[in-house]
Amino acid sequence: MPGVPAFILAGPWWGLFLFLTAVVFVRTQATYWVARWARSGADAVAERAESQESRRARLAQRLAGPGTDRARAFLERWGFLGIPVSFLTVGFQTLVNASAGFARMRFDLYTLAMIPGCVAWATVYTAIGLSLWEAWLRSPALLIGALAAVVVVAFALSRWRRRSTTHDTQATTPASERIGR
Repeated sequence: MPGVPAFILAGPWWGLFLFLTAVVFVRTQATYWVARWARSGADAVAERAESQESRRARLAQRLAGPGTDRARAFLERWGFLGIPVSFLTVGFQTLVNASAGFARMRFDLYTLAMIPGCVAWATVYTAIGLSLWEAWLRSPALLIGALAAVVVVAFALSRWRRRSTTHDTQATTPASERIGR
Protein backbone atom coordinates (compact mmCIF):
# COMPACT_ATOMS: atom_id res chain seq x y z
CA MET A 1 0.00 0.00 0.00
CA PRO A 2 1.40 3.36 -0.91
CA GLY A 3 1.86 5.82 1.90
CA VAL A 4 1.79 3.27 4.72
CA PRO A 5 4.99 3.28 6.77
CA ALA A 6 7.07 0.14 6.25
CA PHE A 7 7.08 -0.78 9.95
CA ILE A 8 3.28 -1.04 9.88
CA LEU A 9 3.20 -3.10 6.69
CA ALA A 10 5.88 -5.40 8.05
CA GLY A 11 3.56 -6.23 10.92
CA PRO A 12 5.28 -4.92 14.03
CA TRP A 13 2.43 -2.64 15.05
CA TRP A 14 3.82 -3.23 18.49
CA GLY A 15 6.48 -0.63 17.67
CA LEU A 16 3.80 2.04 17.62
CA PHE A 17 2.24 0.47 20.70
CA LEU A 18 5.53 0.57 22.63
CA PHE A 19 6.18 4.15 21.55
CA LEU A 20 2.71 5.27 22.73
CA THR A 21 3.11 3.34 25.98
CA ALA A 22 6.42 5.10 26.65
CA VAL A 23 4.92 8.51 25.81
CA VAL A 24 1.94 8.09 28.14
CA PHE A 25 4.15 6.64 30.89
CA VAL A 26 6.50 9.65 30.80
CA ARG A 27 3.63 12.15 30.57
CA THR A 28 1.77 10.54 33.45
CA GLN A 29 4.83 10.37 35.66
CA ALA A 30 5.61 14.01 34.89
CA THR A 31 2.05 15.01 35.84
CA TYR A 32 2.31 13.08 39.11
CA TRP A 33 5.69 14.58 40.04
CA VAL A 34 4.82 18.17 39.09
CA ALA A 35 1.68 17.98 41.25
CA ARG A 36 3.67 16.45 44.09
CA TRP A 37 6.27 19.22 43.74
CA ALA A 38 3.50 21.84 43.78
CA ARG A 39 2.06 20.32 46.96
CA SER A 40 5.40 20.51 48.77
CA GLY A 41 5.72 24.17 47.77
CA ALA A 42 2.19 24.95 48.87
CA ASP A 43 2.83 23.29 52.22
CA ALA A 44 6.09 25.21 52.68
CA VAL A 45 4.42 28.54 51.91
CA ALA A 46 1.56 27.74 54.27
CA GLU A 47 4.00 26.82 57.03
CA ARG A 48 6.02 30.02 56.63
CA ALA A 49 2.88 32.14 56.13
CA GLU A 50 4.76 34.42 53.79
CA SER A 51 2.93 36.98 51.71
CA GLN A 52 5.03 36.18 48.64
CA GLU A 53 3.76 33.30 46.62
CA SER A 54 6.17 30.86 45.07
CA ARG A 55 5.70 29.16 41.73
CA ARG A 56 4.81 26.00 43.57
CA ALA A 57 2.09 27.75 45.52
CA ARG A 58 0.64 29.28 42.36
CA LEU A 59 0.64 25.87 40.69
CA ALA A 60 -0.99 24.38 43.77
CA GLN A 61 -3.73 27.01 43.52
CA ARG A 62 -4.27 26.04 39.88
CA LEU A 63 -4.66 22.43 41.00
CA ALA A 64 -7.49 23.51 43.28
CA GLY A 65 -10.82 23.65 41.53
CA PRO A 66 -13.95 21.72 40.69
CA GLY A 67 -12.23 19.37 38.21
CA THR A 68 -9.51 18.47 40.68
CA ASP A 69 -12.09 18.10 43.44
CA ARG A 70 -13.99 15.60 41.27
CA ALA A 71 -10.75 13.73 40.56
CA ARG A 72 -9.87 13.65 44.25
CA ALA A 73 -13.35 12.34 45.14
CA PHE A 74 -13.00 9.76 42.36
CA LEU A 75 -9.69 8.56 43.83
CA GLU A 76 -11.12 8.50 47.35
CA ARG A 77 -14.02 6.37 46.16
CA TRP A 78 -12.17 3.96 43.85
CA GLY A 79 -8.65 4.09 45.29
CA PHE A 80 -5.92 2.58 43.17
CA LEU A 81 -8.46 1.01 40.79
CA GLY A 82 -9.47 4.50 39.72
CA ILE A 83 -6.05 5.24 38.24
CA PRO A 84 -6.08 2.68 35.38
CA VAL A 85 -9.79 3.32 34.75
CA SER A 86 -9.10 7.05 34.34
CA PHE A 87 -6.93 6.28 31.30
CA LEU A 88 -10.08 5.40 29.38
CA THR A 89 -11.27 9.00 29.68
CA VAL A 90 -10.13 12.14 27.91
CA GLY A 91 -8.84 14.98 30.09
CA PHE A 92 -9.99 13.48 33.38
CA GLN A 93 -6.98 11.16 33.50
CA THR A 94 -4.66 14.14 33.84
CA LEU A 95 -6.67 15.45 36.79
CA VAL A 96 -6.65 12.01 38.45
CA ASN A 97 -2.88 11.66 38.02
CA ALA A 98 -2.28 15.18 39.28
CA SER A 99 -4.56 14.51 42.24
CA ALA A 100 -2.59 11.37 43.06
CA GLY A 101 0.62 13.40 43.11
CA PHE A 102 -0.94 16.28 45.01
CA ALA A 103 -2.29 13.86 47.61
CA ARG A 104 1.19 12.31 47.85
CA MET A 105 -0.01 8.84 46.96
CA ARG A 106 2.80 6.35 47.47
CA PHE A 107 4.95 6.37 44.34
CA ASP A 108 5.44 2.61 44.11
CA LEU A 109 1.73 1.83 44.41
CA TYR A 110 0.82 4.68 42.09
CA THR A 111 3.22 3.41 39.44
CA LEU A 112 1.91 -0.15 39.74
CA ALA A 113 -1.64 1.16 39.36
CA MET A 114 -0.86 3.36 36.36
CA ILE A 115 0.98 0.76 34.26
CA PRO A 116 -2.23 -1.10 33.26
CA GLY A 117 -3.76 2.27 32.42
CA CYS A 118 -0.79 3.16 30.20
CA VAL A 119 -1.12 -0.18 28.40
CA ALA A 120 -4.88 0.30 27.93
CA TRP A 121 -4.39 3.85 26.65
CA ALA A 122 -1.68 2.77 24.18
CA THR A 123 -3.84 -0.12 22.98
CA VAL A 124 -6.81 2.12 22.30
CA TYR A 125 -4.76 4.81 20.58
CA THR A 126 -2.80 2.29 18.53
CA ALA A 127 -6.02 0.67 17.32
CA ILE A 128 -7.70 4.00 16.63
CA GLY A 129 -4.61 5.46 14.97
CA LEU A 130 -4.11 2.50 12.66
CA SER A 131 -7.85 2.35 11.90
CA LEU A 132 -7.90 6.04 10.99
CA TRP A 133 -4.83 5.57 8.82
CA GLU A 134 -6.54 2.71 6.96
CA ALA A 135 -9.76 4.72 6.62
CA TRP A 136 -7.81 7.67 5.24
CA LEU A 137 -6.11 5.49 2.65
CA ARG A 138 -9.34 3.79 1.58
CA SER A 139 -11.66 6.78 1.55
CA PRO A 140 -10.38 10.23 2.40
CA ALA A 141 -13.84 11.75 1.83
CA LEU A 142 -15.45 9.37 4.33
CA LEU A 143 -12.84 10.16 6.95
CA ILE A 144 -13.18 13.92 6.41
CA GLY A 145 -16.97 13.58 6.73
CA ALA A 146 -16.63 11.62 9.97
CA LEU A 147 -14.21 14.18 11.39
CA ALA A 148 -16.56 17.02 10.41
CA ALA A 149 -19.41 15.22 12.21
CA VAL A 150 -17.28 14.89 15.35
CA VAL A 151 -16.47 18.62 15.23
CA VAL A 152 -20.15 19.54 14.82
CA VAL A 153 -21.19 17.30 17.73
CA ALA A 154 -18.41 18.69 19.94
CA PHE A 155 -19.44 22.26 19.09
CA ALA A 156 -23.11 21.51 19.81
CA LEU A 157 -22.28 19.88 23.15
CA SER A 158 -20.06 22.81 24.09
CA ARG A 159 -22.83 25.32 23.37
CA TRP A 160 -25.38 23.21 25.23
CA ARG A 161 -23.08 22.99 28.25
CA ARG A 162 -22.47 26.76 28.26
CA ARG A 163 -26.18 27.47 28.07
CA SER A 164 -27.00 25.05 30.88
CA THR A 165 -24.22 26.55 33.04
CA THR A 166 -25.52 30.07 32.36
CA HIS A 167 -29.07 28.94 33.09
CA ASP A 168 -27.96 27.28 36.35
CA THR A 169 -26.11 30.44 37.41
CA GLN A 170 -29.16 32.60 36.72
CA ALA A 171 -31.41 30.18 38.58
CA THR A 172 -29.25 30.39 41.72
CA THR A 173 -28.79 34.18 41.55
CA PRO A 174 -31.38 36.09 43.57
CA ALA A 175 -33.85 38.09 41.49
CA SER A 176 -32.70 41.35 43.09
CA GLU A 177 -29.18 40.81 41.69
CA ARG A 178 -30.44 39.81 38.22
CA ILE A 179 -32.47 43.02 37.82
CA GLY A 180 -29.34 45.15 37.70
CA ARG A 181 -27.90 43.17 34.81
